[in-house]
Amino acid sequence: MALKITENRMILTVNDEPIATATRTSAGWRVSTGPRLLDRNATITALSLAERVITHGEDDPCVMEWRRELADG
Repeated sequence: MALKITENRMILTVNDEPIATATRTSAGWRVSTGPRLLDRNATITALSLAERVITHGEDDPCVMEWRRELADG
């Protein structure tokens, strides 16, 4: 996994394949895997969650907790 973070964009890659992206807007961060705007820290969590789902599956305890954190936002 590699997470590249710049001032206006974040890209998560696994085996050099883009898995998820995030783009900064004036109102927050728009993540390709989520329905709402997030702050910077929640965006990093959402991208980490995307990687965790791929490597550990939907029933992984970390996946479930991170989803709960993001939902409580």
